[in-house]
Amino acid sequence: MKKRKLGLRGPEVSALGFGCMRLPVISDRINRPAASAMLLEAIESGVNYIDTAFLYHNGESETFIADTVTGSRRDKVIIADKMPSWLIEKPSDLDKYFNIQRRKLKSEIIDVYLIHGLNSARWKKMQETGVLDWFSHKKESGEISYTGFSFHDGYECFENIIDAWDWDVCQIQYNFMNVDYQAGIRGLKKAYEQGIGVIVMEPLFGGKLVRAPRAVKDVWMKSVHPEWTPAERALRWLWDQKEVGMVLSGMSSMEHVKENTIIASDAESGAFTTQEKLLFDDAREAYQSLKVISCTACDYCKPCPQGVDIPWNFNLYNRAVMYENLEASRKSYEWMCTSYKIGVSDTDKRGIHCISCGDCLSRCPQNLEIARLMPEVAAVLAGERGLAG
Repeated sequence: MKKRKLGLRGPEVSALGFGCMRLPVISDRINRPAASAMLLEAIESGVNYIDTAFLYHNGESETFIADTVTGSRRDKVIIADKMPSWLIEKPSDLDKYFNIQRRKLKSEIIDVYLIHGLNSARWKKMQETGVLDWFSHKKESGEISYTGFSFHDGYECFENIIDAWDWDVCQIQYNFMNVDYQAGIRGLKKAYEQGIGVIVMEPLFGGKLVRAPRAVKDVWMKSVHPEWTPAERALRWLWDQKEVGMVLSGMSSMEHVKENTIIASDAESGAFTTQEKLLFDDAREAYQSLKVISCTACDYCKPCPQGVDIPWNFNLYNRAVMYENLEASRKSYEWMCTSYKIGVSDTDKRGIHCISCGDCLSRCPQNLEIARLMPEVAAVLAGERGLAG
C-alpha cells in the first residue's frame, strides 16, 4: 500500500482510508462478522487510517472498531473520530462528548479528532464554546494527537476556518463531479499550500460514480485505459493529484475492500497525461447533459416560505437521472428528514412541504415552473412514484 504524508504536521498514512460509515448491517445493526473480516483484510493490505464518528451506525461504529482492532493491530493504525458539533451547546459539552468517545474507543488518546460537519453556523457556535483553546489544551496534554475538521459549506466559509487555526488535517467532499462544490478544488489547493493534510470523502459521490450511463461510457472508451471500471477511474483521478493526502472510502463489502486496496497499491500522483485529464472534463459535461430540470442552483428562489430548499430537491432528482441511481437520491432525501429530527440539520428542507404558493416563480432566472415541478419531484423522491411517473 502506497503511503502519503498528510500535510506538513499530519502523520504518514495509507493512500486509502477505511470509512466506517457504510458497514454491512443486519436489522440496522452492524453485521460484525462480515464487517470485522473487511476491516482486518484492509489492515493486512496496508490500510492504516480508520475513520469513524459519534453518529455512524447509530453510535455503534466506534465500539465496533474498538472491539475489532485490538492487540498488535491497534499499533498499526490511526483511528480518527469526530466531535458531534450539532450537540455542542456549551463549553462543558466538549469534554462530555470527548470522554464518551474515548470510552467507546477504549483509548485514552484519540489519534485524529475532527469537528464533524462544519458549516458557517456551526463554526460560529464552536468558536463561542472556546473549541480552539480546548484543542490546544488537549494537544498539549497528549489526549489528541492531530486536530482537524470535516466540512460541508461554501469556499468562503472553508477559507475562514482554515485561516483561524493551525489545523493538522481537514476533510472535504471532492470527486471529479464536485470540483466546484463546497470547498472544491480551490479549498483543496489552499489547504495544501498551508500545509494542512487533505482527506477526501465521497470519492465516488456516494456510489453514484460506480457505474456510467452510455454517454459517459463513450467518453471513457477514448481513454488509454478503457478496461478501468468507472470506480477505478474516479479513484485514480484523485490519487493523481499531489494535493490529495488520502482518499477515504466508506466500503460496505469485501469486494470493495479488495478492489480498492489493489488500486491504491498502484495509483500515484502525476500519472495522467493532459489528454487523460481532459477526458474527465468531457465526462462531466456528458453527465450534466443528462439533467432534466435546468436548475442552476443560483438560489434566487430562496428563501421559501415553507423552508423548502428548492435547488437541493431539484438536484437530487437530476442526480437520480444522471447517475441512474434513484435509490441514492431517495436515501439523501430521507436523510434530510432524519438529520432534522436528530438535530444535525436546522430545518427539514424536503419538497414534501411545498404548497405550490408560487412565491418563488418570479425570482427564477430559468423560468422553471417550480410550483408544478416540486410536488412531482417530492413524490418521486419519497417513493410514491417512479421517475417515469
